[in-house]
Amino acid sequence: MPKVAEIFKKISLLRERYYKTALGKEPLIKLIADSEVAEQVYNSNAIENSTLSLEETEKILLQIDLDRFISERELFEAKNLARVVTYINRNAQKNELNLTVILFLHKMLISNIRDDIAGRLRQGNEYVRVGSYIAPGPHEVTNLLETMLAEYQAKNHENIIKRISKFHLTFEHIHPFIDGNGRIGRILNNYLLIREGFVPINIKFIDRKKYYEAFEEFNNKNLTHLMNEIVGKALTNSYHKRLAYLENKRIVTLSEYAKMENLSHSNVLNKATRQTIEAFLEKNVWKIGMDI
Repeated sequence: MPKVAEIFKKISLLRERYYKTALGKEPLIKLIADSEVAEQVYNSNAIENSTLSLEETEKILLQIDLDRFISERELFEAKNLARVVTYINRNAQKNELNLTVILFLHKMLISNIRDDIAGRLRQGNEYVRVGSYIAPGPHEVTNLLETMLAEYQAKNHENIIKRISKFHLTFEHIHPFIDGNGRIGRILNNYLLIREGFVPINIKFIDRKKYYEAFEEFNNKNLTHLMNEIVGKALTNSYHKRLAYLENKRIVTLSEYAKMENLSHSNVLNKATRQTIEAFLEKNVWKIGMDI
């Protein structure tokens, strides 16, 4: 895996290219963001063990009846998270992230699921455990969150991969809420990225094993290597997708690309996974933009 500095340099070049290409294409940029909402919702909820498929998630957001019964909780998890994703896409640049914003987003996320805890931090004897890890006590949560926010702002000179990774790992380490910590934590990643002038990321369900290992690495060793890799690849993937559309490239599946270029599909897939070619994962299918 390349060093974080190398990944950041690559992302900086992609970001510069993105801004140059994006001029005058605001409607297309909004269209791309809107089209990603269902994917964001599906992946984030699937990481938290939702049984909904991507297709079912899309149907719920389009208010189309499903072919099977799902719980009211799963229904609201999809609808609420979609509202939050759409909200931050449109509003993150307006307000700095603070505790009030975090509580507001959590209330939006958990309303109609658990109204008794929506929009408030853990309190009293509300301790939480994730696997064998026990989060800090409720009396520590507010101070820990304020310290986390202050440290993030104080390091605005550092590269964005390290800052987002450390912020996300710290937030989940604190686990400030009784429910919804993972989903709101991934939302906050994108809130910060958008405010910093980067594109949002989508941490995929297929990367869940490594994602959980990143928390173990942080909780046990105070290291962020795995999360740096996850965030770096997700950012690269997001830029590759947007540039393919904004630069009016011909978008094909990776298997089609391999055939046209007379390349080994496994080799091309390996490069896509490592993000050493400008491939991107869209609706669980690897694709790439080709010059017309």
